[in-house]
Amino acid sequence: MRNSLRAKIITVCNDKITKKGETVGLSFYAFFANRNDDPVLLMEAAEWWIKTHELDHFEKAVKIRDMVEAGA
Repeated sequence: MRNSLRAKIITVCNDKITKKGETVGLSFYAFFANRNDDPVLLMEAAEWWIKTHELDHFEKAVKIRDMVEAGA
């Protein structure tokens, strides 16, 4: 996964955790605008989420942030 996507995921997760608490869940769509303006990046996130790690549609933001920070 490219570094810019990793940074965006960490930022979004931290923002959600700050606003809604450590139990907040999210999907990989949380890292993108409502419009599909970067399909390659969206597919990169989807592949990491679905194919590589076989995550559920919604996961805890803390879990995702920790996975990305650990280099998963």
